[in-house]
This record gives sequence, structure tokens and C-alpha cells, in this order.
Amino acid sequence: MVQKNSFKAPQLQDVIDKIALQAQPLYGQGKVANYIPALARVPPQQFGMAIALLDGQVVSTGQAQVPFSIQSISKLFTFVLALKMSGDALWKRVGREPSGAAFNSMVQLETEQGIPRNPFINAGALVITDMLTSRFAHLDIALLGLLRRLSDSPDLNWDMQTAKSERETAHRNMALAYFMKSYGNFVNEPELVLDNYCRQCATEMSCIQLAKASIF
Repeated sequence: MVQKNSFKAPQLQDVIDKIALQAQPLYGQGKVANYIPALARVPPQQFGMAIALLDGQVVSTGQAQVPFSIQSISKLFTFVLALKMSGDALWKRVGREPSGAAFNSMVQLETEQGIPRNPFINAGALVITDMLTSRFAHLDIALLGLLRRLSDSPDLNWDMQTAKSERETAHRNMALAYFMKSYGNFVNEPELVLDNYCRQCATEMSCIQLAKASIF
């Protein structure tokens, strides 16, 4: 069990400042995601880190206040929300094993009767969003409200251009949804779930906001 005072903010600040300094020579070596057109336009040299402590302190470095599309980070928040609402019944529709395959793979769904291996590959995240779509009349608004409260950021929002770009290129995710629906593991219309899923992924948060939101 981690004690509340195990870490001191000044110590952590020194650590992350050193990491940021060491990372600078690596700027530009990586590539931004280009499978969604809007993501391909993100400046590739942005770097930021933030740590939120249980006593309310936050330490950060670099561009930690710059909002960005959180994409698959959103899967954590929808999973926790669904687990709180459904409890162990969730595991009847989603597994909890590593997939050993690409995050957007369809291969295992064929042999495992439409049950995704875990909530964090795309197929599993879509089932989670389907479950929440059944619980909320407007899931996108409900999730946004949750993230605003967790991060103490009332102005937090999703980027409509990113959501539109993602929705227009969501062919594989749509195929995953329909494939799982053919096995009876999808309740709502895939189009509605994909609308919610793409807005969920297009939520814009900074490193600091994410660090705060993770303490729940």
C-alpha cells in the first residue's frame, strides 16, 4: 500500500525535469499517428508530463498544460465507469486476458464467439461503450461531465473536427462492432456506439488534467 506521504513534490519535480531534459534530443524521431487524418496534423515535438499526488499537489514539466486528443486513454475511464455500474457481470461480455494481437485485430473474435480479450483493445472498448450507451441517453455528455468533475476542468470538451475525422475513418471499428453484434455481444446500433466512441476518443485534455482525473 502506498503511503500518502511517500513522495514529495520537490523530489518528483527534479525527476521529471531531468526526464524532460534527457528527452529533448529525441524530439522528432517518433511519428504521430496518421491513420486518423486529424491526428496526423499534431505537432510531433510536443512533450509534457504531470503527476498528481493524493494530497492535491501537482508537479509538471514541458507542455503539460497543452490539451490533446486523449484517444485510447479514454478507455480507462469508460471501463471504470462500466465496472462500477455492472460489477462482475461485465466479464461475461469482455475478457481480462492479454490479446497478443494488434489493438484493432479481428482475428480472435472469430474463434472466441465475439468476446473481446480485454477492455483495452478496440473490440473490448467498443463493447464497454455499448454497455454505457444502454445506460445513458447521451453517453458523450455524461462522460464529458464525469471527466470535467474528475479533472476539475468545467470547460473541458471534445474536438469536433477530430471526432468527425475519426468517425469518417472508423471502418475497422465498425466492422468489429457488427461482427460482435452477429454473435449477440452488441446491444445498440453500431452507428450510435461509434458516434459515442469517436467523441469519447476526441476528448481533449492536458497532462495535468489527466493526472488529476486519474485519482478517483
